[in-house]
Amino acid sequence: MDSRPTRKLRVSVVQACCQKYDLDATLEKLEQLTRLAKDRDGAQLAVFPEAFIGGYPKTSTFGSVVGDRSADGRNEYVRYHAAAIEVPSPAVSRIEAISKATGVFLVIGIIERDGGTLYCCQIFVDPDQGYLGKHRKLAPTAVERIIWGQGDGSTLPVIEQQFISAEGTAQVQTKISGAICWENYMPLLRYYYYSKGTELYCASTVDSRPVWQSSMVHIALEGRCFVLSACQYAEEKDYPEGHAVYDDSARHPDNVMLGGGSVIVNPLGQVLAGPLLKGEGVLTATIDLDDCIRGKFDLDVVGHYARPDVFGFTANVA
Repeated sequence: MDSRPTRKLRVSVVQACCQKYDLDATLEKLEQLTRLAKDRDGAQLAVFPEAFIGGYPKTSTFGSVVGDRSADGRNEYVRYHAAAIEVPSPAVSRIEAISKATGVFLVIGIIERDGGTLYCCQIFVDPDQGYLGKHRKLAPTAVERIIWGQGDGSTLPVIEQQFISAEGTAQVQTKISGAICWENYMPLLRYYYYSKGTELYCASTVDSRPVWQSSMVHIALEGRCFVLSACQYAEEKDYPEGHAVYDDSARHPDNVMLGGGSVIVNPLGQVLAGPLLKGEGVLTATIDLDDCIRGKFDLDVVGHYARPDVFGFTANVA
């Protein structure tokens, strides 16, 4: 009989949206949902969606066509730029206070403002140490490239973090990484995280297509890690007045803009919670980090199932 202390944790994914690009209202929502995860579910870590702070401008064109940008589009960018946050900033300090007050480690999708450029990011916030680092999305997708800059190798952290086991009996050491939306389709980014030993792979997204669930299961199986995917759920009423919608002739406050689909998957591809397909909410699961090792018994893509004599890998990270 194994007498070692268990490596179990309680982890949550939060399915929610930015509140009309309103920073104060969104930070209040962040606190409420974090407290719900903690008080109702005993969560020790919570992952929030892509662009939860700053907003995801679904269906917006920012007045852009090849070779031209409109005055209205420039004005929309001014509004979007104003909704973003700097890192560090008073907003990040507020997030640190929420993490400290609740005791929950937070992984949050934000829009970062750095001068005139915006970046789609995840930030990592510890209850005791505060802000630990950020990951900037390496490759914005399609039209996202007109509003977001590209991240680089200097913001690919794999956070080594210590928790108290869910039973409160032992220290639990783990590694946490983050990838945003379609970055998760970049095989070499995934491989980099696997090579650093990630166990909690945090996938913040706005992709609510059913096929996203298959991708999350694949990544969990491939990396033998827990995948925590948090997606926004948003309706037209959650956006600022006059924001672009799918069908301008059929506007309705309850029309869905972002459809959710948050999920927690274990290293053998079993779905532990979700997908949450309608409305906002918090999904929570008890996970056993030893499942990562159980999975690597027969598949370790950076170890015994790798062929370094055939394939090479390098990463330009600072």
